[in-house]
Amino acid sequence: MRSLTTLLVVLSAWFALSAPALAAEPRSLSPVQQEVVRYLDGIRPELVTANQEIWNFAELGLEEYRSAARLVKMLKKEGFQVREGLSGMPTAFVAEYGSGKPVLGILAEYDALPELSQEITGQRKSVFGRSTGHGCGHCALGTAAVGSALAVKQAIDKHKLSGTVRLYGTPAEETVIGKVYLTLDGQFADLDACLHWHPGTRNRLWYASSKALISAKFTFIGLPAHASGSPEKGRSALDGVELMNVGANYMREHVKETNRIHYVITRGGGQPNVVPATAQVWYFVRANAHEDAEYQFDWLKDIADGAAKMTRTKVSVQIDTDCHEIIPNYPLSKVIHRNFKRIGPPQFDKADLDLARQLQSPLRADFGLKETKALNDTIEDLSEKPDPPDPGSTDVGDVSWHVPTSGLGTVCFAAGSPGHSWQNVAAIGSPIGHKGLLVAAKVLALSAIDLLQNPKELEEAKKDFQKRMKDRKYTTRIPKGQKAPKSIR
Repeated sequence: MRSLTTLLVVLSAWFALSAPALAAEPRSLSPVQQEVVRYLDGIRPELVTANQEIWNFAELGLEEYRSAARLVKMLKKEGFQVREGLSGMPTAFVAEYGSGKPVLGILAEYDALPELSQEITGQRKSVFGRSTGHGCGHCALGTAAVGSALAVKQAIDKHKLSGTVRLYGTPAEETVIGKVYLTLDGQFADLDACLHWHPGTRNRLWYASSKALISAKFTFIGLPAHASGSPEKGRSALDGVELMNVGANYMREHVKETNRIHYVITRGGGQPNVVPATAQVWYFVRANAHEDAEYQFDWLKDIADGAAKMTRTKVSVQIDTDCHEIIPNYPLSKVIHRNFKRIGPPQFDKADLDLARQLQSPLRADFGLKETKALNDTIEDLSEKPDPPDPGSTDVGDVSWHVPTSGLGTVCFAAGSPGHSWQNVAAIGSPIGHKGLLVAAKVLALSAIDLLQNPKELEEAKKDFQKRMKDRKYTTRIPKGQKAPKSIR
């Protein structure tokens, strides 16, 4: 089985390497931009190989040692100065090239998800010996971000451009940790603008907000006892957890429609005939506005206190992270959209479409998927009004509260695929994902170079940012001075 998995990865990479490069519109590109596109087409094999290796590592957040090292190696090879182990996180790094202003940031992620092991095939099939998988496509996200930074470096050298490009390696995005603690540590303080991207089912600008999220673990402590022989001598920590969950579920009726509450019980006792002395529940509390997440979280803490009193147990809370919603930026989005149109959407062939249809098949059968396209092949328009807030959360939001920030999404998954699905794991390791990541790298690189060469667009982005932040104040429920967690699970 292991050899079959390796063969599939190698064949996928071979097909991707032999596929024709995407053609941009040369008449719409300046000589500098044409060089950037040619450079990225030239290093396509290296980018695909890096994606496949990180896809195969599939390391969880705060454990991405090999994945981070793989990206750092690419950057050091090209002369970037790299600082590693930042903000108390061994897998966080910042790579920098150039000098002076402006300073432009590009965000990279590389963590995988639990319980999403999947081979590169159209049917559900786990990889032997591995339970994790890149269901959000971060293997491609980090690889394309690094590719774009390398391309900007080439332009800085060849055309003597002023300014600095900075690639941020940010761990544990799936639990919205990395960029939050990098933000609290001041790592983004001197940026003039920040760019990002994400694999998806649509070619679109990330001109929208997202949900703020507070992640916390509630630990109840009781007294052990024989559950049958002397139950009156015990105090069940599990009862505290269960009563807290009941209270939280009743709270749902009285929160805003757009708010979200999720939990998992991480510890519930050892065996039934011992009253559980320790139990723990892990909560995500989300809202479209950070102030609403704070309000909801305070209510949840009151419910936990009530559950502890009802069960004669004690409860403590550990806030792992507190991330904010994205602040959109229209001028930056215009720059990215302009370059997206220049490059064009990923161009897929029959093999890509066939794989996408196979991935869609169980979604049609089980969930009534109505998508008519296998893969979306157009770039969505950009309007002056932001799109409705994204239902997910990302720690990109915390960066956007401190510096003008915008990004894009390219098609790397079958149309209609749900987030964090086995379908996405298969697609991002296939030529579908490879083509999407190369488009993203080109668009990010061209946009960064535009900002280096055109100070006016950067000033417009800063004015937009100042206007949107006028009545906002960055607050956090993370205790002052708290270090990033060493592990999350």
